[in-house]
Amino acid sequence: MDCAEPRALARFWAVALGYIERPPPAGFATWEAWFAHQGVPEEEWGDGAYLSDPEGVLPSLSLLKVPEGKVAKNRLHLDLQAGGGREVPWETRWERVVEAVARLTAAGATVLYEDEWNGRPDHVLMADPEGNEFCVL
Repeated sequence: MDCAEPRALARFWAVALGYIERPPPAGFATWEAWFAHQGVPEEEWGDGAYLSDPEGVLPSLSLLKVPEGKVAKNRLHLDLQAGGGREVPWETRWERVVEAVARLTAAGATVLYEDEWNGRPDHVLMADPEGNEFCVL
């Protein structure tokens, strides 16, 4: 994921996805030790952040610093299915969505829009701390 502040945005997405900071590669106590071993200039050590699934099953995520800011709609839009899907009774599903929205707002997200379906709330469009849109459903 391209971003301006990799470590700050990684903290947000760790909360959003239930991920953890990815440990450094085997044989290295810290990322800094690995960067030094790889010959990465010290001034570039903060240019990335790395997250992983705590169970080691789901894909890991890299956040990389880029010079340009977000200028248009996301090319990738994540839907965080906090509610469990439409097969879950609406009351239960919506309560889970509201809890997730509160947790993500506390972590730095912004609510952009609450969408309705069949006359009742269905999902919430949000933006992460750098303005990347995602939905909570």
